[in-house]
Amino acid sequence: MEQEQLIQLITQQVIKLLNQDKIPVGISARHVHLSDKDARTLFGENYQFTKLKDLSQPGQFATNEFVDLIGKKGTIKKVRILGPTRPETQVEISVSDTRKLGIKAVPRMSGDILNTPGVIIRGPKAEITIPNGVIVAARHLHASIEDAKRLNLADKDKIRVHIPGDRGGILDGVIVRVHKDYALDLHIDVDDANAFLVNQGDWLEFEKAGSVE
Repeated sequence: MEQEQLIQLITQQVIKLLNQDKIPVGISARHVHLSDKDARTLFGENYQFTKLKDLSQPGQFATNEFVDLIGKKGTIKKVRILGPTRPETQVEISVSDTRKLGIKAVPRMSGDILNTPGVIIRGPKAEITIPNGVIVAARHLHASIEDAKRLNLADKDKIRVHIPGDRGGILDGVIVRVHKDYALDLHIDVDDANAFLVNQGDWLEFEKAGSVE
């Protein structure tokens, strides 16, 4: 391991130790998860996506590829694709984006796409229309089994996150997702981050607020 990487790793561990009772913020910009079938249609039969960078959750990565989203009222260009591919195509956008596209805002957890709006997706080789799959991602916290135990949290718990500062407030309705492969990360979208002046990597306090029914 190079000295710079070692210093970065030590710094990250020190920050985590200093924030034992807090959770880190990860700001999620608009993005698309494609199925294998839709990826082939949009980019070509043998196209291979290229990795831009790894994301906070193990195995997840941002690609160098983009698509355009076309709605009834407008188009959003260059929406990044995240990998790897999934069983079903899913589009995650903000409430502001839904208004630009002319699509109803439906807050959902990832993967819960039944009775959600659809959209036209344009790639370099073709356009497809998905009948559903467009969501505004519900606020959620990823946590490993170890982190959840340390923070006294369980899968499907709900928490309230406290944000200090001049534009501070409460992020309510945050759903806890626990898995052995997750890394601790509070996922909010750009609308929430801008409204509360929250930055990527901030550490925030929280309180438990029940569980998902």
